[in-house]
Amino acid sequence: MPGRPTPRPTAPTARRPRRPRPVRATALATTLAALLVPALSACGGDASAGAGSGSTLKWASSYFPAHWDPVVSGSGAQFRELALVYASLTKTDSKGDAVPDLAESWKYNSAGDQITFRLRSGLTFSDGEPVDATAVKAAVERAKKQKNSALFGDLTSIESVDAHGLDAVVHLNQVDYQIPQLLGQRVLQIASPKAAAEPEKLDQNPVGAGPFIVTQLVPGTKVVLKKNPAYWDAENIHIDRVELTSAPDASTVVSGLRTGVYNFADIEPSQAAAAEKAGLDVFVQPGFNASNISLNINKAPFDDDRVVDAVRHAVDRQEFVDKLTFGRGESTDQPFPKGYTAYDPESENAYPYDPALSRKLLAQAGYRAGALKLTLVVPAEDPQAEIVQSQLAKVGISVTIKIDKNWATPFFAKDLTFSLYATTGRDSALQTLTAHFGPDGPLNLSSPYEPGGFEAAVAEVRRTPLDDPGYPRVLRAATRAGLKSKALVFTYSSPNLFAKSPSLSDLPKNPAHIDWTGVTLSGSR
Repeated sequence: MPGRPTPRPTAPTARRPRRPRPVRATALATTLAALLVPALSACGGDASAGAGSGSTLKWASSYFPAHWDPVVSGSGAQFRELALVYASLTKTDSKGDAVPDLAESWKYNSAGDQITFRLRSGLTFSDGEPVDATAVKAAVERAKKQKNSALFGDLTSIESVDAHGLDAVVHLNQVDYQIPQLLGQRVLQIASPKAAAEPEKLDQNPVGAGPFIVTQLVPGTKVVLKKNPAYWDAENIHIDRVELTSAPDASTVVSGLRTGVYNFADIEPSQAAAAEKAGLDVFVQPGFNASNISLNINKAPFDDDRVVDAVRHAVDRQEFVDKLTFGRGESTDQPFPKGYTAYDPESENAYPYDPALSRKLLAQAGYRAGALKLTLVVPAEDPQAEIVQSQLAKVGISVTIKIDKNWATPFFAKDLTFSLYATTGRDSALQTLTAHFGPDGPLNLSSPYEPGGFEAAVAEVRRTPLDDPGYPRVLRAATRAGLKSKALVFTYSSPNLFAKSPSLSDLPKNPAHIDWTGVTLSGSR
């Protein structure tokens, strides 16, 4: 969308691209909706369940899931939609801390290399199967071993899981106190093991233990859900029915909200003013979005630190904010927002915008104005790439933008020299750091390079319990070590921007999540 960063690939830590918005024939879509009503779980109702009574959330999503198997969908932006159906061991509160979800408690052993999650008793999936430790074990093993899993790289600390009734004992291959943060809605949404035995069917007939049950699914277009009375926190779910649809063209979303076709939608920054003028509630949901310029220091010219620093000082972050987010985003030189535990104030503005210094560094590296020519490889047309091209031209670097629809293959193979990337982050701040700066990090274009001191700083974070008073200090030290990396230049954070009808109450401000707990619609009980 206009002002949206480079489309993201389907890597474990990537923010997923908005699905292309096809031109729809209304009559055809209506016919498909009537015909494609799969027989779902034993607990699922018909497509009209809840219609005409109670409250209906009408959600237009630009991140409509291509897959409903959480192992395949991974933890990109569409995990918010999948969280309607699936619950996890933990979830995140307004502080970004892990709190109970399917697991009512957890406890580490004295060595810190084993954690036992105690599940709530009496819970079932929507197909009637029990929510127990066996289901947790199956979910972890499937995420680690299924061929099309997008999550295997997130679970490298987990060696195995033992199931003992309601106790899931997770054995680790290292001391790692990050596990409660890790195994939340972004990484381990748990499906019924019975349904997941046939992943292809689960992909289009999701069966979870979340707050809602799917009653109708038109692939790529629409999903209808009803409230799950067996959800552990059902008494605090006040929405009876959800109609989730793939958002049409951005220009029509606001009119749809205004006329009541939808009452909730993510919107583009360019549409925010119109939404506000229409009397809609426009808000930014907290998140960890961060875009960056990716450099491969294993290849010329970025094997010269002076060239790397020249690029760093050539970046005017505010221009990205103004032009791509209409002033609603924020400039950033870190993968975390200000005020978040992992954000390191000591590292702020370490490489300020200074085009004169950039030109000086390039001259020292032996490049006269216009002599250094770079190819910026991106997967699609992107105004962000044009801003990079313009800013580097001002310091004498000539940039050619190359569009490669198969960009993900050379990016993750570390074959590119110069590219763009962005993520939605992780509930585990350490995982965000290792993904960006670690030697095997998928977002580290310069693998196996890592900045000096980063490995030791990461190990210290893993060894520090989340409730230790010194944890924030240790975590910020790891951020500081990571930001010494020469492989990434962070630019800006795009907002998680939403608009809703005033009849829908405010949502909990849980970072990066969409939580329907306690949310009401006018006229609901």
